[in-house]
This record gives sequence, structure tokens and C-alpha cells, in this order.
Amino acid sequence: MNPLEHPIIFSTPRRLARVSAWREHIPIAMFLVDAARPRTLVELGTHWGNSYCAFCQAVDELGLDTRCHAVDTWAGDAHAGSYESEVLNDLRAHHDPLYARFSTLIPSTFDDALDHFSDGSIDLLHLDGYHTYDAARHDVDSWLPKLSDRGVLLMHDVNARRREFGVWRVWEELKGEYRHLELFYGHGLGLLAIGGDVPPKIEELLSSSAEHLDAFQRLFFLLGSRLRRKAPGAELLGRPEGEAPIPVAAPGTA
Repeated sequence: MNPLEHPIIFSTPRRLARVSAWREHIPIAMFLVDAARPRTLVELGTHWGNSYCAFCQAVDELGLDTRCHAVDTWAGDAHAGSYESEVLNDLRAHHDPLYARFSTLIPSTFDDALDHFSDGSIDLLHLDGYHTYDAARHDVDSWLPKLSDRGVLLMHDVNARRREFGVWRVWEELKGEYRHLELFYGHGLGLLAIGGDVPPKIEELLSSSAEHLDAFQRLFFLLGSRLRRKAPGAELLGRPEGEAPIPVAAPGTA
């Protein structure tokens, strides 16, 4: 699997909002949309929308029939801080003119949004919610039934081991059960192949050699670093507190 066959990874993001470690994962987000070709994409935890708008931009530029949904209360939490309606308003001002024809912003708790989606209906699910172990484990357990046979689950902050963050513990549990890929930079991004009918390009990636996966991770680390330096927020030029350095060897699969 050659990521250079997916030129979407070089697209200039239309949205680089505020401080967000997710800026570094925008190229991989666009690649995954192209590789997985999801029919339904759902993000749990959107905040300013760097990740979600990257998914939507890829859907738009690739001309896919994907339906996208972002779920967030847009009220903040103990980790992201509290904020008023200006965050959602700012996101809507960018999102609606570009993506409203195929994308919906759903102001809701994750639990309340479960009824919006049938079991087995989601092909690509990105989880970036409250980061304690109990919250992340609850979200995974609640939403896994919603994933389809082609289902791919993304989890952010799988390499963040600070304060009371516990996503990394959930990740350690899950990667023993599913084939997986882990990107270590940008607080860590984990990919799990949940369904039995893995999209062919994702299958090629997960079946790659350790050498190929090492090159894959380094490519996306470099692409993401370019965006991190370009975007506002000079404090991100240093490694975020609690984040381990990128390893020499790329991750394998279970």
C-alpha cells in the first residue's frame, strides 16, 4: 500500500482553528477517508473542528457519497475547559457553507446521540471525548455496536499519559482484541479494524511489513509537523506535556 497514491494527503487544510494537537493528524485523516471510503462517518468530540473538518474536506474533495455527523455538547469539560456558544458558532460559520449538504453537527451528549444511529451503520467512527479511563471505556462499549462490518474505529490521545487521562489504558485493552495501527505523535492516534470486512486499502495497510509501517508513520509525522508549525499556537512547537517521542520502529498489528 503506497500512501503517495492518495494525493489527498497533500491537500491544504481549509480549517486550522486554535490550539489543537489534532492538526498533526489532518493528513492521516484525509488519507483514511480515501482508503476506507466510508458510507457513514461519525465523530464523537469535535470542539473547534480541526479533525472533523479535515474528514469533511476529504469527502468533499474526493466527491464521495459519505454522510458525516459530529457529536459534541460544545459546552466543554474538565479537560478542554468550559466555553460558551462562540465555539459552535465559529465552527458553523466555517462548516455550513462548505459541508452542510452532507454533514450534520449534532449538539448532544454521546449517550443521547446513540439513538440517531442504527446498529451496524457506521463505517468510520472517531472517538475524542472525555479522556478518563471510565469515560473512554464507556464510550467505546456504547458505540462499538454501531460499527458496520467495514467498521474502523479511531481513538485520539492513545499516547497521552498525563493527569487522569486513561484513553491509553482502553487502547491497550482493545489492541489485544483487534488488528490495529498506532501513530505515536500528536498525543497518539490509534486505528482499530472492528468489522470482519475490512476495506481493502485498510487491509493492505494493516498487512504491511514493519519496515513499510515505519516509513508510513514517518511520512505522516513529517506532513503533520508541517501543519503544526504553520498553524497558530507557537506553544505546539514543543512536544506536549506527557507525550512520548516518536519511536524508531513503527507499530505492528495484533
